[in-house]
Amino acid sequence: MAGSEKRASANAPRSNAERHAETRAALMKSARALFAEKGFAETGTPEIVTAAGITRGALYYHFADKRDLFRAVLEAEESALAARINEVSDPFPDDPVEALMAGTRAFFAAAADAGTNRIVFVDGPSALGWDEWRRIDERYAAATLRDGLTAAMESGAFRPVPIDELTNVLSAAFNEAALGLGAGRYTAAALETTFRALFDGLRA
Repeated sequence: MAGSEKRASANAPRSNAERHAETRAALMKSARALFAEKGFAETGTPEIVTAAGITRGALYYHFADKRDLFRAVLEAEESALAARINEVSDPFPDDPVEALMAGTRAFFAAAADAGTNRIVFVDGPSALGWDEWRRIDERYAAATLRDGLTAAMESGAFRPVPIDELTNVLSAAFNEAALGLGAGRYTAAALETTFRALFDGLRA
């Protein structure tokens, strides 16, 4: 009986919500691959729908235009990066400086990926505009940085510094580091040494 119920469940028709979710996921996956390989400007919507195996109308059902789709892809990249930073930082609840360094290494690892680098740091500001790109970054990667800095101050590891200014200045430094990694100007090892020195300079 149990086996027949499983077969019936597997053969049950999908709901509209399930179909919509699958279509959106296919669009996101295809768009991500093309944006990572070719960049936002060189990727056309016909390529995206062909790669996803759906109609052009389905794309515009889910997204207003290519820019809207790119925004969704970028947010997914940022969300995954923030989740990874939080994951690697969790093992250091009693050492906020090491938690910040673990997050720093996770950030550099993501920035070293050519596709992520192009989507988030190169094309993000140009495709969406600086202000919109920064608002997205503030919800994800910059938010994890702010949390880490706040924890370090509250624990007494860092001396008190204006948190908004500190977060924004260090966030800008991280973004420059990401661009430099992508362009081959910097190495992750040299950047890690640099950021550890910055964090050490904030110690109480």
